Amino acid sequence: MENFTMLQYFQWYYPADGSLWKKMETEAQELKAFGIDTLWLPPAHKGMDGKKSTGYDSYDLYDLGEFDQKGSIRTKYGTKEEFLSGIKALQEAGIQVYVDIVLNHLGGADETETVPVRKVDPQDRNVFISDAYDIDAYTKFTFPGRNGKYSAFQWDFQCFTGIDFDQRSGENAIFSIQNQYGEGWQDVLDTENGNYDYLMLCDIDFRNPNVTEELMKWGEWFHETAKFDGFRLDAIKHMPASFYNQWLDHMREFTGKELFTVGEYWSPGNLDAMLAYIEATEGRMSLFDASLQGNFSAASKQGNGFDLSTIFQDTLVSVKPELAVTLVENHDTQPLQSLEQTVDEWFRPIAYAMILLRATGYPCIFYPDLYGSTYTDKGDDGNDHKISLEPVQEIKTMLELRKHQVYGVQRDYFDHPNCVGWTVDGESEHPNSGIAVLVSNGDEGFKSMEMGKQFAGRIFRDRLNNIDTEVQINEEGWGEFLVKAGSVSAWTAD
Repeated sequence: MENFTMLQYFQWYYPADGSLWKKMETEAQELKAFGIDTLWLPPAHKGMDGKKSTGYDSYDLYDLGEFDQKGSIRTKYGTKEEFLSGIKALQEAGIQVYVDIVLNHLGGADETETVPVRKVDPQDRNVFISDAYDIDAYTKFTFPGRNGKYSAFQWDFQCFTGIDFDQRSGENAIFSIQNQYGEGWQDVLDTENGNYDYLMLCDIDFRNPNVTEELMKWGEWFHETAKFDGFRLDAIKHMPASFYNQWLDHMREFTGKELFTVGEYWSPGNLDAMLAYIEATEGRMSLFDASLQGNFSAASKQGNGFDLSTIFQDTLVSVKPELAVTLVENHDTQPLQSLEQTVDEWFRPIAYAMILLRATGYPCIFYPDLYGSTYTDKGDDGNDHKISLEPVQEIKTMLELRKHQVYGVQRDYFDHPNCVGWTVDGESEHPNSGIAVLVSNGDEGFKSMEMGKQFAGRIFRDRLNNIDTEVQINEEGWGEFLVKAGSVSAWTAD
């Protein structure tokens, strides 16, 4: 993953016009040219909301926009043929493809069943608040539009641990399903609400061997069909770690490929939880650095009141850089979304410098930060809100700098609450590489930083064009670098 950069090639409010797969095919060469190495694609399967579905409400994992189900053939992003053609174009351009895997739940069942359940306390789901009784629940998935093609497997209540709606009474609650594979929830690491196995819809029960066998077969089919290069795993904190240990081992053996994998274990401010998951999965996957993203959000809101010298404290990239995927925002943290944790516009170039221009971590760019976005949705107040997200203009320059400059030994100068910096001293394998970066969240500032004696006498310039002054490196290999107020500068040698 030498200086690889990932692009999250979607956002929650991408238009539901079936255009994304065609767009990525058209843009494949261009994306590679300005420094994108891997694309994280949205879920490709049919969701319960049909052509409007983002894919996170999984309905039929085998329907990639091929069958007339949930009111359409195509998905929000296009047809199966367009999806496969887009992947081929990306790979021919030298871009690897990571597919989004959503195996925590299914939704939009085709039939109801009589299901034995017990209600649980939503604040402590280990506590039952009713005796066992029967409800009518949408837990029977027969996929009539697909009619058994690719797989004859049908899901029923024996495949699920919980549901949140009783069709018979119309009641919304969290119901623990009493199936033959166990009473209560699966063992998951996250203890929020007592046990956070249940997230939404029909929660998949991985204790059922028929379920795990089917998901192994589906994984094989998906790779044989799409020939992707890796995974982004959704909602893993709500699933037993043992399942993905088994599933990833199987997929890597079956394909004979590394299949780079990054999991979404979203626990901002709780580094210990992410490290516990890494331990439970024995390093089989990277994780998104939710703690760093939370720090970026806080720093952007607090301005010069935030101590920049602490911005990497208690982050995954600071303790497990080889397994940290760093990011500024994603589809869940963007405005009006469920985990909204935005990074204010003024701070975004700084945050991107902190993931793209450092020698540690695997950075992931968010779609609107490259393309911009305008959308309207209801806020918590019930009113419509129009959101406009401007592209971060500095990203393309930073991508070029990352490709050519960010090699060698990194030295950090996080010794001031409002002005921090770092240098990366270059490698002979990458001629003229090396970079110095300085950041301020307060007044304009300066800092003396070491580039190395190999740069003695060389002139450095700010490639982000925020500072006009040249910096000459002294005979000991040090230079005094400058930065404007609330800004970032990235210096390289002429």
